Amino acid sequence: MIKSLYVRLILMFVASVMASVFLSFFMTHFLFSHKLRSYVQDNLVVSGKTIIESYKNSYPNHLDTLMGGITALPIFTIIVYDEQGRPLHETDKVAKHKLIVDEENLRSVLNGGVFRGGMGKEYDRLVVGLPFQIEGHAYALFIKPETNDVATLAVGYFRMQLFLVVFIGTLLVIVTSRYIVRPLKHLTLATRNMAKGDFSIRLATKSRDEIGELTASFNQMAQELDSLERVRRQFVSDVSHEIQSPLTSIKGFTMALKQKKMDEESRLRLLTIIEEESDRLSRLTQDLLKLSALEHDQIQPNMSQYRLDEQLKDVMIASEPLWSNKNIQLNLDLEPVVISADEDKLSQLWTNLLSNAIKFTEPGGMISINLIASQHSVTVSVADSGVGIPEEELHHIFKPFYKIDQARVRAVGGNGIGLSIVKRIIELHGGEIRVESAVGKGTTMNVMLPLVLPNKYNKV
Repeated sequence: MIKSLYVRLILMFVASVMASVFLSFFMTHFLFSHKLRSYVQDNLVVSGKTIIESYKNSYPNHLDTLMGGITALPIFTIIVYDEQGRPLHETDKVAKHKLIVDEENLRSVLNGGVFRGGMGKEYDRLVVGLPFQIEGHAYALFIKPETNDVATLAVGYFRMQLFLVVFIGTLLVIVTSRYIVRPLKHLTLATRNMAKGDFSIRLATKSRDEIGELTASFNQMAQELDSLERVRRQFVSDVSHEIQSPLTSIKGFTMALKQKKMDEESRLRLLTIIEEESDRLSRLTQDLLKLSALEHDQIQPNMSQYRLDEQLKDVMIASEPLWSNKNIQLNLDLEPVVISADEDKLSQLWTNLLSNAIKFTEPGGMISINLIASQHSVTVSVADSGVGIPEEELHHIFKPFYKIDQARVRAVGGNGIGLSIVKRIIELHGGEIRVESAVGKGTTMNVMLPLVLPNKYNKV
């Protein structure tokens, strides 16, 4: 089996040229051979009549001179028969090319018929037989064009032309195929390097054809894989850091409990810290599992219809200990709306957004939750009067473990995964989230969701 694309291109070209030439030859022969034969025979009839008139005019004294002149013509072979079927005059080419007329066709012409070649195997298809009379005696003139030498030259010309077409075409294909195959070889080499983990490779191209599009797609894929690899490494680093921090605390306080004598109050304080760090580690692992399941579509929405405004009220009530302890004023402006979605997932979504707003709102601040419905969608806005987010940080906040102010995050708690889960839940429902924020003026999270879950999740 030929595996090289380069060789296959050349063989396909040669085969295509040969097939095209032969098919064209046979189709042309089929379509025009009859017309060509008729055209030549018609001209032979006209030439034959002219020869007959000259023959009559030269009879009987100048026949030898006439036939000598005709014999000198290189394009005709001629033979004249009398009424007994005897050849009276014939050119020198007759013996060479064996123009033989059988008795049946000879008698047909002597009786006044016109013969056109192709009736017998011994006859050239271009032979023409014409009758004529002199002084009451019947004669027959048979004439055919002398095409053998011309045909030989034509066939030789055709063969040489075919050979040159195939040869020159093959040379051109060898050169052009290398030009076509070269970027594919570069792509193959780059793919092998990428398989080894080198995502920094890029291929230069100026072409705008399919090969150029393929190269551009490869570069885009390499860039996305490179970005994904950097995100993966950063994610592993962040996870390791987030897990290592509580583990270090747990280990340190455990060693303190084992090595030092302390009063009951100090012992309980250390045990409380260990418990809090364990809870923090547990929440982190749970959030990671949720994010992983959402990222890989392992969780399918459990669709149901329910009142979205009632759900938002329930989330607000469930979070009351958090916002009431900070003396935060909570304002609700909710339209009654029935939505078709995953109730548990959206409950987690609103809980994360509200918890985030409470964390970063100063005591005595204000949080507003608004619900507005349109014909096909709803918009939920969660606005706080907190510290706000710098504009250059807005497009980073949905990345896992991304924290704007590390010191402040440690003070208020959190692992930086909550907004990543929020964004994935929104995407799972075919919605989008937009963030408006200014430092010192607070943040508004606008969540747009369709009233009906995307078709791919509808149950039939």
